[in-house]
Amino acid sequence: MPLSRSGFRAICALILLAAACGARAEVSVPAFFGSGMVLQRDQPLRIWGRADVGEKVTVTLDEFSAAVEPSADGRWQVSLPARPANIVPLVLTVKGRNELRFTNVLIGDVWLCSGQSNMNFRLKQAAGGAEAIAGASFPGIRLFTVAREVAAAPQFDVKGRWEVCSPETVGGFSAVAFFFGRHLHESQGVPVGLIHSSWGGTAAESWTPRATLASSDELKPILTRWDAAVADFPRLKAEFEASRERLVAEWKIAVAEAKKNGRTAPAEPRLRTGPGTQYEPAGLFHAMIAPLATLPLRGVIWYQGEANASRAAQYRTLFPALIGAWRDAWGRADLPFLYVQLPNLDRQPEPSRSGWAELREAQLMTLATPNTGMAVTIDVGDPKDLHPANKHDVGKRLALVAEARVHGLSADGRLSPVFTRTEAVEARMRIHFKTTERLAVRTADDEVKGFVIAGADQVFHPARARIEGETVLVWSDAVAAPAAVRYAWADNPDCNLVSSAGLPASPFRSDDWPAVTTGKR
Repeated sequence: MPLSRSGFRAICALILLAAACGARAEVSVPAFFGSGMVLQRDQPLRIWGRADVGEKVTVTLDEFSAAVEPSADGRWQVSLPARPANIVPLVLTVKGRNELRFTNVLIGDVWLCSGQSNMNFRLKQAAGGAEAIAGASFPGIRLFTVAREVAAAPQFDVKGRWEVCSPETVGGFSAVAFFFGRHLHESQGVPVGLIHSSWGGTAAESWTPRATLASSDELKPILTRWDAAVADFPRLKAEFEASRERLVAEWKIAVAEAKKNGRTAPAEPRLRTGPGTQYEPAGLFHAMIAPLATLPLRGVIWYQGEANASRAAQYRTLFPALIGAWRDAWGRADLPFLYVQLPNLDRQPEPSRSGWAELREAQLMTLATPNTGMAVTIDVGDPKDLHPANKHDVGKRLALVAEARVHGLSADGRLSPVFTRTEAVEARMRIHFKTTERLAVRTADDEVKGFVIAGADQVFHPARARIEGETVLVWSDAVAAPAAVRYAWADNPDCNLVSSAGLPASPFRSDDWPAVTTGKR
């Protein structure tokens, strides 16, 4: 018997209803909630994800459980009670229509490790990396690498998965992050989760929300320049392609010349504009940081700055703005933010034209931002390589800063001396430092090196210096009335002032005279 028109419509409706029911979304969570993860100790454990509106979601960790229904956009979030560190693996379940079960979950300290190529530098490339890999059986250290992505708007999730630290898994992981995490794992005796999210060659603005850049007169030019480049991208691309052969040929000559003179080779010619590239302002924040926002953390470590050296004066505003924006995203004004000051690198011979010295100064000035800490590395770079292989000392110094700034241990032997003020002493200048230890030089028979001094004419002369307790007395027979002093003010300075524990003093200058990057935005 043939179907009537109304019967046919009823069957179609049932088929559509069944398809709609079958298309219902299962309960899901971002990738960084997974088996083998570390959850942050001593903070409420925030877990979130997606599910169908009206579906009850229950999250259980050990004996604690919480239930919630998604909001109108299908997102849900629960908070479980804070837990102390726990080395005994736990099971986390997330249950709705389906059930997610994550095993081998530890409670400890979670650190977000970000920046550019020197943070991305792999352990297997590092000096001593082979030995470190061979001895890297640390079931209490967990590793998560965020896949590289760019986005025009904040994303919900990232790509990646947790791995237990072992000789088989750690070789491709960030060397700085590993050495940092290993030190804290051993010194604190708690599990450590390291979330690595970095991209080589990227400027700080790529990791900063667009609204933050737009709200500052000093930072707006970044957006203006980028937007103009995007609008003009077809022409810029055509010009670049037409010039590529010549540019590559010139680059190869420059590389050969640099190698001949033992200097750092220049970067290969590349078009650094265009939508969807890693150079897009806010693009990496949207894709590789925003999805992590509100995940409970112990803190952040950051190794970046090389890509902003040509605009170092602007970095004085940009870097604190980035830190503030991340803290806003996490809803934590006190989120610890620790970073690496740029090391030495032989880029150019004229000290007074050093953009790297000015970038280090911007990093030093950022210490005025509460709950920050800086690892000084002016003595462990490689003058001939933008990517020095000594990542052990960098990671260890970051860990020492964490012990002093985050874990509340004594600053003795953990923090580098930093400049505070000058004092006129007849025809000499006394330099005061913030330090818990006496000052020294790297070896006992060394004279103090690295200081220059100038009068009101702003002409700097090599200076003699003498350590007196926690101060340094600086003078030059060529300067009768000193007005300014600088220390280690060059790309690759010859300097040797350290604390009695051997940590190098930060480069600095006492003047605020216009410099090479002043006004460059």
